[in-house]
Amino acid sequence: MHHSHSTMVASAPHQYYTCSEGATAKMVCTQKGTLLNPSDAVKSTWLFTSHSDQHCVPGKGPRNYSHLNRTLPPGVQFRLSENDHWLTLQNVRASDQGRYCCVILEVKVDHKHGHIVQKSYNHVILHVIPRKCAKCLGVLSVASPGSVPVALAITACIVALLSLPLILVLVYKQRENSPSRRRIETQGHENPVFLGGSPETKTRTVSQIMTRQSSETGRHLLSEPGTPFSPPAHGDVFFPAEDAIPESPEFQQV
Repeated sequence: MHHSHSTMVASAPHQYYTCSEGATAKMVCTQKGTLLNPSDAVKSTWLFTSHSDQHCVPGKGPRNYSHLNRTLPPGVQFRLSENDHWLTLQNVRASDQGRYCCVILEVKVDHKHGHIVQKSYNHVILHVIPRKCAKCLGVLSVASPGSVPVALAITACIVALLSLPLILVLVYKQRENSPSRRRIETQGHENPVFLGGSPETKTRTVSQIMTRQSSETGRHLLSEPGTPFSPPAHGDVFFPAEDAIPESPEFQQV
């Protein structure tokens, strides 16, 4: 909201700030435009409300700062650098979360009394998260290529914080199930279960192995003569007949 005849504009380069507890938040409001009278003075102040969707309360500053006594609370600093109006909050805590309004005034001094010529203001939003991320991050009010990595970093930090309890629960359940699974595997190795009786090893002599054995079921083996697929007892089926090889004379002499 700006004055109807204002030539001075308060701009917020970063609309949102995300800081962890204990960090230092530095919020900035930039003065743009021109003064109606170059000899007038420029002053600024910051207002605060804990409700991010509401307007700032007049006269109420950060950490219960009152513009009547003009004494800043510990850890609160107002600073002016060229056209930048800074608000610094040291050791940020959860109660600092909310909306901060930057008010820029053009003041004309006449006989030691000043009156406001024009004013302009804007606001920023501060989010405070648990002490996990080490620094504050600001998101640009206007989308630009540089704002994408910052937004991704904030999102990744918040997602990591939200998923941490789930990861811990899964790790705990996995460790809890590991001893019972090991006990079951150990019992299976120590007490194997066999279907039916234990197998017995039958020993046979060399002569029994060399001779043809009948099947345990009483049926003829294929290798026995007389079976449908056994080769005939006489005749050369698998190996062709060969003529007798005459002995060498040398062997006959011996």
